[in-house]
Amino acid sequence: MKKLAVVTGGTQGIGKALVNRFLREDWLIATCARSQIGLDQLAEEQGGAGIFSTVADLSNRAGISTFSSFVESLPHVPEVLVHNTGVFLPGGILDEPDDQLETMMNTNLYSAYHLSRALVPAMIAQGRGHIFNVASIASLVGYPSGGSYAITKHAQLGLSRALREELKPKGIRVTAVMPGAVHTRSWDGLEIAEERFMKPEDIAETIWSAYSLSDRTVVEEIILRPQLGDV
Repeated sequence: MKKLAVVTGGTQGIGKALVNRFLREDWLIATCARSQIGLDQLAEEQGGAGIFSTVADLSNRAGISTFSSFVESLPHVPEVLVHNTGVFLPGGILDEPDDQLETMMNTNLYSAYHLSRALVPAMIAQGRGHIFNVASIASLVGYPSGGSYAITKHAQLGLSRALREELKPKGIRVTAVMPGAVHTRSWDGLEIAEERFMKPEDIAETIWSAYSLSDRTVVEEIILRPQLGDV
């Protein structure tokens, strides 16, 4: 029987690279995005084979419920769950808009928290699975122009570490992935050479490699940076 990987935000960047990587291994994919247009483009590129998708905004509880119910309706229990959805809004703590922290917490932390609560019980029941939390190098350090973003990503790393401890005896592996600058749309408009960024495909390959280890081994945390250092 084919295995199912759930990848949030699978229509661009790291998420899209992950979808492509798991499809190469003949997996089934469940993903979501805020726009049907992106999902249609993804299905067209892949010929529609093996992809289950729905429109869902994971920045709110209604969207999380929509997506979790969609996944639960599929005839497969997730083998891999990748919390990839995220948002970056620049600004310092003292001068950013009043609701900026809440906006990013909703997407960067609460989506992973609530989706885990919805989907992980079935993974526990089947006795195996692997959760990947795509955090950031900002989970480890702060940046002057990314105050609230760093707060949310530190919190996401905390979630990953807590899940790791809770799920150790349940047969569920948990990995936090903390990449530096990756060549995605979030960097559009900045005059920085493409060579200064990591490829989304490299992050996807790293995640696949971590999953591919035996069930007796888990890579708890992964730090990836561009060869020339942070941008």
